Amino acid sequence: MKTSKIIYWISTIVIFLFDAAMPALTSHLPLAVESIRHLGYPDYFRVQLTIFKVIGGLLLILPKVPARLKEWAYVGFAINYISASVAHANVDGFGFFVVIPFIILGILIVSYLLYHKLNDKQLTIA
Repeated sequence: MKTSKIIYWISTIVIFLFDAAMPALTSHLPLAVESIRHLGYPDYFRVQLTIFKVIGGLLLILPKVPARLKEWAYVGFAINYISASVAHANVDGFGFFVVIPFIILGILIVSYLLYHKLNDKQLTIA
């Protein structure tokens, strides 16, 4: 159980740093602005995405957040990674930036599965 908890926190912190802290600090930089423009998205999408990523990261990392909100954060991040991969594949073809979101998605899945293992939550549709 202790190993599971350590792996859960490492994977969750990686997601938080990669998708909440880093965008909050770098989304205004010219490279980030150009990256969003290159993919064909309007500039307001960059701001909106950053806000949602920060909120989602906080929901994952903070204790005492209701399980349903954590579930929505996990789903939001999963959709984000899949959409990022599809966007990069459509604009630039298959390459490094298509694979990276799936690697991060794998880390997210580890965090998600261990979250449920550690909290004895049964996955139900209700």
